Amino acid sequence: MGIKSGSVGLARFLHAKPAESLHFSHFCLQLLKYRLLTHHWPSGSKGKKKLLNKASILEGASSTNPFVFSRMFLLWAFLGLVGGLIAGVYWITLEFLTHQLSIFQGWQVIPLMAGAGLLAGLIIHFIGDPGEIQLIVNNIRFNKGKLDPKNNPSMILSSLLCVASGGSLGPEAPLVQVTGSTGSWLGKMLRLKGEELRSLSIAGMASGFTALFGAPLGGSLFSLEILHHKHVVEHYQAIIPAFVASCFSYVIFAFVVHLGLGPIWDFPAYEIADKFDFALAVFFALFATAVGWGFIFLTKGLKELFQKTAFPIYVKTLIGGIILGTIAFYFPLTRYFGHEQTNHLLEGQFTLSFLVLLLLFKILAISVTVTSGWRGGFIIPLFFTGATLGLIIHHFMPGVSISLTVISCMAAINVCVTRTPLSTTILLASLTGFSYFIPILFASLTGYFLAPKTPFISSQMEENKNHKSA
Repeated sequence: MGIKSGSVGLARFLHAKPAESLHFSHFCLQLLKYRLLTHHWPSGSKGKKKLLNKASILEGASSTNPFVFSRMFLLWAFLGLVGGLIAGVYWITLEFLTHQLSIFQGWQVIPLMAGAGLLAGLIIHFIGDPGEIQLIVNNIRFNKGKLDPKNNPSMILSSLLCVASGGSLGPEAPLVQVTGSTGSWLGKMLRLKGEELRSLSIAGMASGFTALFGAPLGGSLFSLEILHHKHVVEHYQAIIPAFVASCFSYVIFAFVVHLGLGPIWDFPAYEIADKFDFALAVFFALFATAVGWGFIFLTKGLKELFQKTAFPIYVKTLIGGIILGTIAFYFPLTRYFGHEQTNHLLEGQFTLSFLVLLLLFKILAISVTVTSGWRGGFIIPLFFTGATLGLIIHHFMPGVSISLTVISCMAAINVCVTRTPLSTTILLASLTGFSYFIPILFASLTGYFLAPKTPFISSQMEENKNHKSA
């Protein structure tokens, strides 16, 4: 009983102290003070008072810190390093598998993608369903920021198969799930609660976004913006943790795989030629937003169609693989998520009819990939779709800068679907080297304000509406 009551008293004593100050030395001093207070001293003894005074002096010296810097910074930095390392290992594995599977060309892509879909579905069926981006957003907003890491093996294995075989989804969603749940797990280990735990999960998500996009500022804002369909930053407490984790993730990922050190897509240099360039950006964004609407409604329709079938997940992914393989056979540029294919698109000389067909079948490929159970993210594929639309428009307006035309469409279609105007502007400026990013912002805002009232990611809705729809 004495040991139990003493433990309870110690726990209460320490719990009363701010969690921020409980690093190791401070913890030792708190323990010393507790032992002095609970020790049975002889009556009239002056040793207790002297020792307590010395302990208080030491405590004050140990907690004196003239800087904003605290132990939480080290925690955010550590999370960023871990996130960057996870992303680096994932990316190296993905490149290896992609290279091995790229030998399958022509008609061979149909059985390849059918087999990859079947195997990915079996992994999800037997190991566990890792969910999609909607589940991540929902857990951050409505589940106290807790992301469960138990399904990470399923997410990693299934997404590697889906992305490496040529699915029209990228690695951003798997990376965000794994790095975000790592932050959540770390917060639970340190017994963080409330906004501190949610902030650590968001910081983990930011480290995943940043590693792939190579833009710490854009990746951080994207992890915050994507959580709500109206408010740019709902969880403002996570801004600094996300920035810190993103910076460290960027460094370690660039060191491991040598990506993110510059623009990944080769666009001609852009110089603002006229004040009407802003109006042109809005004009191009109108077309891209319309395409975004088409993608949203097509995806929702296919989702309802797949949900009506009573097939198990591995049959749905098999059907999706057959469809995707068939599309890739006729239009090889629709294969993969667009990271390298966007440069091929920009460098090639394609006819107008080919670009129109490519746009239609790429939208269909992304929708089938999303709805048939394949795992991955749709952000970079949407950028590819926007680039295709921009080249189509450029055929009719060859006198306008191709960079302005294409990037405006890339921004508007992505924002229409994801509701992320600020981060999309910054990300595209980093990914394309488009230094004068104000026209991109005009295009992004056009896509944002003309997007459907009901967001594509349903968990971005308000809490009461979200639960009602569920």
